[in-house]
Amino acid sequence: MRGKEMKTIARSVQHATFVIERVFGAPSAQVFAAWATAEGKARWFGGTAGKWKALERTFDFRVGGRERLKGVWDSDAVYDFEARYQDIVPDERSVYTYDMHIADKRISVSLSTVELAPAGKATQLTYTEQAVFLDGYDDAGSREQGTRALLDKLGAALRS
Repeated sequence: MRGKEMKTIARSVQHATFVIERVFGAPSAQVFAAWATAEGKARWFGGTAGKWKALERTFDFRVGGRERLKGVWDSDAVYDFEARYQDIVPDERSVYTYDMHIADKRISVSLSTVELAPAGKATQLTYTEQAVFLDGYDDAGSREQGTRALLDKLGAALRS
């Protein structure tokens, strides 16, 4: 490139895997619906009210379907979650891949599995995520912490 400096980007990958288990006092069909319907997921999947504003939300829960949630935090940082559903077994599991972007920069690519199993009248949920954090993005456990907070919100939505 003549007359322009080329900016060198340091390329790197950092892998992380985590598993979160929760028991919800609702049948598997109800927990599954909270993941599988636009109305159900909108009740718990997103930022904190007053600190987060959704800019775009699309939801197509089927194998090959896509989901997108793009929004801005009060810090003006725009976050963009883009998922594709790879496998779905009603009331039992879903598997999806997703990219996360901050301000149009891809920070990670993940494979997530949600497994549901009856536990008496309740449901055992096991969430497993395998993530690759890209090009110097240091997650330092914030993805797992954020996912735990989202599952807390799911629990509250199921109780209401």
